[in-house]
Amino acid sequence: MTTLSELPDEQLLRLDHQICFSLHAAARAFNGVYRLALRDLDLTYPQYLAMLVLWEDGDQPVKQIGERLRLDSGTLSPLLKRLEMAGLVRRERSAEDERSVTVRLTEAGTALRGRALEVPRRISRATGLDVADITELRALLERVTTALDAAVADGATLTGA
Repeated sequence: MTTLSELPDEQLLRLDHQICFSLHAAARAFNGVYRLALRDLDLTYPQYLAMLVLWEDGDQPVKQIGERLRLDSGTLSPLLKRLEMAGLVRRERSAEDERSVTVRLTEAGTALRGRALEVPRRISRATGLDVADITELRALLERVTTALDAAVADGATLTGA
């Protein structure tokens, strides 16, 4: 197996050798497919992700949803506000800690889950991958994410220190 250190210098900066670009291109392609698949639900992709978390785990503090989705409050708060305006969720301040806001599904938000069940099937068909391929790809991406998080935490790996 060839390692990056064995590649000639002129190959290192080729766009087609950058894993980040492959992931970026795939993410943009996914966004296009999700835009179409979610049109009937009147959700954006980030809104869909928030709904997935709520359908899976139930009522949660905004902070916990943000951690799960890797979104900061500046991105998550407006997203949740739009879901609330659409009647899908309610945001309620905690009586014990006014800084904490809990997000709860409304009846309409709960009902939307049934209509959303077809979305993963549509996406799966669009990828052309079978369940085993998807499982393998997700495992690889989770390994990459864990390694990248560790590299950021270490810092020295990225700065050459």
